[in-house]
Amino acid sequence: MTTSNVDLHIIGGGIIGLAAAVTLQARGVQVALLDAHEVGQGASLGNAGHIATEQVFPIADASMLRHIPAMLLNPTGPLRLDWRYLPRLMPWAMQLLLNMRPEPFARIHQALLSLNQSSLQAWQDFATQWQLNEWVQVNGSLLTVEKQSSIALLNTHAKRLNDIGVTNELLTQDALLAREPALQDNQLAALFFPDTGHITNLKAVIKQLNHTFRQLGGQVFEHCRVLDATVNSSGIHLTTSQGDMNAAKVMLSAGAHSKTLAKQLTGVNVPLDTERGYHLMLPQESTRLQVPVSSMDRRFIMTPMEDGLRLAGTVEYAGLDAPPNMQQATMLLQQAQPMLKTPLNATDSVSWMGFRPSTADSLPIIDKVDRVFLNFGHQHLGLTQAVVSAQMIAEYYFDEDHTIDPKPYQLARFK
Repeated sequence: MTTSNVDLHIIGGGIIGLAAAVTLQARGVQVALLDAHEVGQGASLGNAGHIATEQVFPIADASMLRHIPAMLLNPTGPLRLDWRYLPRLMPWAMQLLLNMRPEPFARIHQALLSLNQSSLQAWQDFATQWQLNEWVQVNGSLLTVEKQSSIALLNTHAKRLNDIGVTNELLTQDALLAREPALQDNQLAALFFPDTGHITNLKAVIKQLNHTFRQLGGQVFEHCRVLDATVNSSGIHLTTSQGDMNAAKVMLSAGAHSKTLAKQLTGVNVPLDTERGYHLMLPQESTRLQVPVSSMDRRFIMTPMEDGLRLAGTVEYAGLDAPPNMQQATMLLQQAQPMLKTPLNATDSVSWMGFRPSTADSLPIIDKVDRVFLNFGHQHLGLTQAVVSAQMIAEYYFDEDHTIDPKPYQLARFK
């Protein structure tokens, strides 16, 4: 297969790859976008839809350790481990534990903060530029508590975030229920984050960006799985399910499926594993809430969208190959119902499972290594950081000054 007029082959057409493809194609780079399935139909379509700029701490911290046994033993809890996968998970998990120590934790937190501080404005500018404003809402989000003992934790969290510039407002129960009248009065207090947003229709955003990319002259190869990648003196040889391709430059953005190709392209074994996430979509409940509502105690999120209310937030460690356990999705209804005054309508509800690509240090890899650009490993923040990551890749591509210090996200940290 010839793609000789292409400057850059992007492997992976999720929101990370798609945002970079549009950004670069608009600046005159001839881009080919390769996806193993269909563009934007994986984790990008099934995520919580929350532009979560307030989430500036690593995916695991030492304060959580004492809660893990209880979470694993709770059949309706937010964490599940397939014990058969444990031997394969252990090297990653051990590095995750080491990154909970104070020094790496502080460094990772600062790097997440740097990305997230720029993410909302990047999304707003991107939405305006590519006619996405209809679906990109910036009306804030809520983090609620329902245990008396959690109110002090919420207060501590509020101060900690305000001190580092993550603006939030502590709401009393009355103020919370005035803002979201559908919530039950067992919700005792909340933080309101004004500088967060949500996507009301992920399918429409992906469709619009896919259309825009093609209109700009970009090429799309769907159902094109990259089986092997070899770097040679003249470029990069890609063996795909649709034939061989010779690429001048490649960007890897295959999410949780990036590990093997990253090793082939760079020689580095990235400590990447997958957090399998589930959601339950309630199509009859699109008007129940105004903004995304997360529960600190229940550890999940409810996001209002055009086509329903999305309940999301479980984490399962079982790898890429195990079949989905859709009970994890349906259990989200049991988590959501006690938070709301009247029963949720679960008619025609739809369950979903997808893969979050999580590095052992909670940070994405955004880098350039010779002819290879790397843009993956964004854990729960792929949607949030998609546009700012695309901007960083463009700065690498055109050899421009970086607006964000790129060092924390470079591949060299794993060598």
